[in-house]
Amino acid sequence: MTARAGVIKAVMLILVVVLSGSSSLAQKPKKGSSLKNVELCNGSDRVSPEARIDGCTAFIDAGEGSANGFAVAHNNRGNAYSAKADYERAIKDFVEATRLNPNYAKAFNNLGVAYLRTGSHDLALGAFEEALKLNPNYGAAFANRAAAHLKRNAYDRAAQDYDEAIRLDPKLEAAWSGRCWARAVLGALQAALEDCDMALRSGANDAATYDSRALINLKMGQLSAAIDDYNSALRFAPKLASALYGRGIARFKLGDRDGGNSDISAARRIDAGIGEDFVRYGVP
Repeated sequence: MTARAGVIKAVMLILVVVLSGSSSLAQKPKKGSSLKNVELCNGSDRVSPEARIDGCTAFIDAGEGSANGFAVAHNNRGNAYSAKADYERAIKDFVEATRLNPNYAKAFNNLGVAYLRTGSHDLALGAFEEALKLNPNYGAAFANRAAAHLKRNAYDRAAQDYDEAIRLDPKLEAAWSGRCWARAVLGALQAALEDCDMALRSGANDAATYDSRALINLKMGQLSAAIDDYNSALRFAPKLASALYGRGIARFKLGDRDGGNSDISAARRIDAGIGEDFVRYGVP
């Protein structure tokens, strides 16, 4: 991954491709599975990933339950492994969840997220598409498929999926941030600016959103505003090559040749291809 991909297509995508919430094991535990294991596997924000993994594993190993119950347990354990960035094990659990319950849209969505984070973009797209076949009103899956399109530089298709995600779930702040970036690259600058502002008002206080708004201001010729936003992005991610490079361009255009050259050189040390990326973004 380039430095741009490593932050904007990772920091931003961390917002966009959040795993769907865990399902609950609704069944009453039988003799081989304690209520405590069920509670741990169902989990909450206060349960550590390790405890969830232990609870789900105990439930699965007990072998007392329905196919759907085991599918939920595998999905929940996959979420816990994903929280530990152990995507290989997470993928195995999500695949097993979808095998046990082929109509489990949430597990297909989570499988797509895990594939996306391991760079398997085609497999991720396939998983998201399966989730959307099962649930055409799944806003998060549209946002996640948009993120996969961004990975492939398919900005038009990403923007369309973000449109649908926002229509279905207007409170999905990551979709506003993602669409801001897609529109910024496509050149729909005023619409992109409105999306970024909406994301920031909704609490998306992160490097990616500020970097996206900075690109918009840079392309609109609002150089001081671009520098301010790049500064904000760099406070969150000091080695964000795109922010250093963009700030360098803005400084250079404002007559600060030394500052501009310093930023651009620093950006190229992090990502030698950052200049080519900016050409693709519409900033030669």
